[in-house]
Amino acid sequence: MKHPRLQGIQACVFDAYGTLFDFASAASCCREELGDKFDRLNILWREKQLQYSWLRSLQNAHADFWQVTGDALDFAMDSLELRDAKLRERLMALYLELETFPEVRDTLARLRVAGFKTAVLSNGSPSMLRAIVGHNNMDHLLDGVFSVEEAGVYKPHPKVYRMAAECLGLAPHTILFQSSNAWDAYAASAFGMHVAWCNRNGQCRERLPGKPDFEVRSLAELPEIIGA
Repeated sequence: MKHPRLQGIQACVFDAYGTLFDFASAASCCREELGDKFDRLNILWREKQLQYSWLRSLQNAHADFWQVTGDALDFAMDSLELRDAKLRERLMALYLELETFPEVRDTLARLRVAGFKTAVLSNGSPSMLRAIVGHNNMDHLLDGVFSVEEAGVYKPHPKVYRMAAECLGLAPHTILFQSSNAWDAYAASAFGMHVAWCNRNGQCRERLPGKPDFEVRSLAELPEIIGA
């Protein structure tokens, strides 16, 4: 798809889970053990992970994303009557080794060569993000890896997007933010960042404050948008 070019961008900031890293790849490694419960576990685990992050923010009862991810997995496994401690341990370990989507490395490399700063802004805890970035050998492709732990609240709170801009030393309007999570994309737009919503699965548009500048199906479309 042909996109109009966006001027004045100095940095591209990416959500992690679902945008750079395929959260479904953890459960995919356990397909044999999960059997016909694979799809349901994968969906329920992710839904609860997000719900718990939002609800904890509303309750002012923050816990880091590792605990939230474990609590969500426990709920999903209990709901599906999967009572297997070793399987739980393996799934959690695999969450630190999620695979990147196919276009991620080439896109980041191209942006870096063109002189754009690149960074991650994620709900993930610092230890989770260090593990997954290191596992995928991506340190050299990123100028920063920012966790919501520094803000003390989960996305989509405006404090999180403000923190990223301040850490980069840039005005929000000079940042192009990418997320496959529509609620995240809309929230970053409402904060004042330019946004490319990576709508991998053809989801319909949200009815939320903000409006992404671009809707793409793959991160490979980004370089064209900013002339990289």
